[in-house]
Amino acid sequence: MNNKIIFIVSGIGVVLGLAAAYFSGVETTPVKPVFNPAPNPYPQGIYANGLIESSLPSGENINIFPEVSGVVTQILVTEGQTITKDTPLLMLDDSAQKASTAQLKAQADASLIMLEELKHQPREEVLEVAKAQLSVSKATLHSAQVLLDKQMKSFDLSPQSVSKDTLDNDISAVKVAEANVELLNRQYQLTKAGAWVYDIKNQEKLYQTQYNSYLAANALLSKYILRAKSDGVVLTMMASVGSYISPLGIYGSYTQDMNPVLVMGSAQNQLAVRCFIDEILVPKLPVTSKMQGKMFIRGTNVNIPLEFVRIQPYISPKIELSNQKTERVDVRVLTILFRFDKTAEQNVYPGQLVDVYIGEK
Repeated sequence: MNNKIIFIVSGIGVVLGLAAAYFSGVETTPVKPVFNPAPNPYPQGIYANGLIESSLPSGENINIFPEVSGVVTQILVTEGQTITKDTPLLMLDDSAQKASTAQLKAQADASLIMLEELKHQPREEVLEVAKAQLSVSKATLHSAQVLLDKQMKSFDLSPQSVSKDTLDNDISAVKVAEANVELLNRQYQLTKAGAWVYDIKNQEKLYQTQYNSYLAANALLSKYILRAKSDGVVLTMMASVGSYISPLGIYGSYTQDMNPVLVMGSAQNQLAVRCFIDEILVPKLPVTSKMQGKMFIRGTNVNIPLEFVRIQPYISPKIELSNQKTERVDVRVLTILFRFDKTAEQNVYPGQLVDVYIGEK
């Protein structure tokens, strides 16, 4: 009985072994790849990592930062919107700056009124008062002089008719009246001459200083509306209503660092490709007059011919496109820019990584 079980088990094992050998020997048809890897279309083609961006005459995409800090109160554009130069992009809370500007404007206006007052001196009513005071002093002098003349005539006829003290007092009264006339005459001339030229100049400087302070505050107030510096397309808007932004940008919740508040580019009908060539491969580049490239969209079989634009003639440190701050720099690269005309069928956007081969026409 035991021998029978052993034979059965052995037979099953032999069958399973033969089946495994058969199936392992059968050739399996390989799975067709979803897309082909980027082939080198040039005999001496040079591979480079590429980054799609807006096509600009110089520089990269336009990173916009505010010149003042504040809380965003209103977003005035949307991503993908085509805008023109000076278009308002967003608004910040400007209540404190607006109050400060209004106060400086009021101070400048008050200084201007004081300046006009000095320039329009003498005031007619004040001049009339000074003139009347001069007339009163002259009348007082005339009265004192008449009294003194009478006393002198009486003294000449009879010295005993007028006491020495009375005569001296009348003489003193005339002298005091004469001095008072002279004083009020000078006061009248001073009033008639108007404000002193140095007082006017001093008030002019004070007004100009306060007015300039108002202009500076008003210019700063205008910075609370962030405007576009050129025509273009809004690529990204990092801020939202209630966000706090500063000249350093806005804190990114996902990137954990400071980012531009807004990124702008050119119209999307033409895009650029920024390629980074290892410095070791730079001597192998073809001359610019014959240089061309071909771009391959990762994850697809799509390839697009590229037109050479320019070389940035500076070997810069290599960066990791996905995380610029933590990359350890080992090599340096030369930046070459190409461009291509985007069609409606091409789903490519600024910021997209692509494979590029650079060769000779």
